[in-house]
Amino acid sequence: MNRHLGFVLVLAAACVVGILLSFTRLASTIDNAAYDWMFNLHLPAYPAARSALLTIDEASLTATGGRQHLRKTLAGALEHVAAAKPSAVAIDLILAEPSEGDEALRAAFARAPNLVLGADIPQHGGWEWPIFRAQARAVGHVHADPDPVSRHLPLMKAQAGDRLWAMCLEAYRLTAQASILETPTDLEVGAMLIPARPETARAMRIRYRPPGAIQRLSLREVTEDPSRAALFAGKAVFVGFTAQSEVKDRLMTPMEVMMPGVEIHAHAFETLAAGDFLTDAPAWTGVFACIILAALAGLIFWRMPGWIAYVAGGVLLLLAHSLPHLLFRQSIVFPTFAPLLVAWLSVVGAAAYQYFGTRLQLVRTEQERSRYQQAIHFVTHEMRTPLTAIQGSSELMSRYNLNPDKQKQMAQMINAESKRLARMITTFLNLERLGDGSLDLKQEPFSVAQALEACVDRARLVAERKQMTIDVIQADDAALNGDRELMEYAIYNLLTNAVKYSPAETVVTVKSERRGNQLRLSVADQGMGMEPQEVKHIFDKFYRTKRAEAAGIEGTGIGLSIVLEIIRHHGGQIEVSSKPGLGSCFTLVLPALS
Repeated sequence: MNRHLGFVLVLAAACVVGILLSFTRLASTIDNAAYDWMFNLHLPAYPAARSALLTIDEASLTATGGRQHLRKTLAGALEHVAAAKPSAVAIDLILAEPSEGDEALRAAFARAPNLVLGADIPQHGGWEWPIFRAQARAVGHVHADPDPVSRHLPLMKAQAGDRLWAMCLEAYRLTAQASILETPTDLEVGAMLIPARPETARAMRIRYRPPGAIQRLSLREVTEDPSRAALFAGKAVFVGFTAQSEVKDRLMTPMEVMMPGVEIHAHAFETLAAGDFLTDAPAWTGVFACIILAALAGLIFWRMPGWIAYVAGGVLLLLAHSLPHLLFRQSIVFPTFAPLLVAWLSVVGAAAYQYFGTRLQLVRTEQERSRYQQAIHFVTHEMRTPLTAIQGSSELMSRYNLNPDKQKQMAQMINAESKRLARMITTFLNLERLGDGSLDLKQEPFSVAQALEACVDRARLVAERKQMTIDVIQADDAALNGDRELMEYAIYNLLTNAVKYSPAETVVTVKSERRGNQLRLSVADQGMGMEPQEVKHIFDKFYRTKRAEAAGIEGTGIGLSIVLEIIRHHGGQIEVSSKPGLGSCFTLVLPALS
């Protein structure tokens, strides 16, 4: 259950991180870069251009004698343009102040078909209106996308209570001879439906054409050769500056080409005329895609085995990378950053979780195998003594003709050792179940004094072989709640270890006292003692001190690890104090019954 929950949390974290980071500036930068790349990768088949440019370049400014004489020259050129019968004329110039040549320009504007003049919003606010509004069919704003790269064009601008449509939209409306109808999701111009929402200032993505796709003539060229104005026949003519010294709104485009504002409006007009719109996918679809990608990554690495899961994960990543391209071919702009980040985080996270989970399971299996081998070793070691006694007694009874009293003594020994062996087997099985958590400890009160007395009586038989004595200091008779048999095993192990690691004719001191709600039972010897670094590892399985090995003292190094396990399961702990040459003291600290 915990593993399932961890796996789900990894996937959920990947999904949440991807969605949250999608609102950062980094995400928008990557999404825009991906958009520009796909824009150039998936260029459509463009129809013939329905617009043209009449540009005021450096040569035209020089030929007219500078900006102060521009209006008269522009009026003459517009006369030739009007003679070519264009569908509309859009002037991307801010003509807000009177100047030389205004009368001639006013007359030229009056003859220009479907004239659209430009208005600007200066820094001080309000609209900067053209002084020739009476001659215009419409006035449109000339603002482009304020970003360094012009991808959108706001089709509507509002300022000081006045709202204007973009110049390109007004030019398209006039050529289509239709009106603009607003809806909550788009704009309708005749039969054309333009995807532009009001909360984004009716922003429309521009379908830029390759450089040179929209034909142009300079003001100087038309003035010197009026016949060339025939290029503008039946087209919407956009007039504006392209001279480097005059252009203030030159912007980079997704095609990595710098364009002046008048040309950007011409490309926006072509987007409207062709009806080839790029539509932004709704915001919820990106979130939905992130959730689906994370869920698929989870299913792949949860259900599929081995290399198949990694191959399927690679296919999922390929799908996440391909999704924006597939949708872009359908003219849908889908976010790139969030789905890709979630896909990568989910695949890598799920794969890593399953890999390390499998490794952890392998480690646990190896630990179980090692523990089983240790258990077998423990059985062999601990059962050797009773088996030797039974074997020796039975051999004596079969080899010699013993008197009845001796035979009875041997039989009693065999019976006692066999019972002891049976208890050891039961204890071993209980310890195994204790280690894997499947044993329900007995929860019954028992007297510490009685358990201690039984253990000391058994240990004295071992101590007498080394002419050692065991002194018991019983402060009071406390009671514990738990499994008496396992507790006796722990106490007996400490007593036999004290005898084993102490020299002959020394004393082992056992002290039991109650302090508040705790019982402190200590076993102190006068043996070889241990270094501080040895004390840290004394409860590790199979750990034996160098002094014990050098002295040739037999042992397996697993007894104390079992004792620690028993004490912990009784809610207690073990304190150890030891110094080389001065002996050791093991203290069991256990919760006592009131």
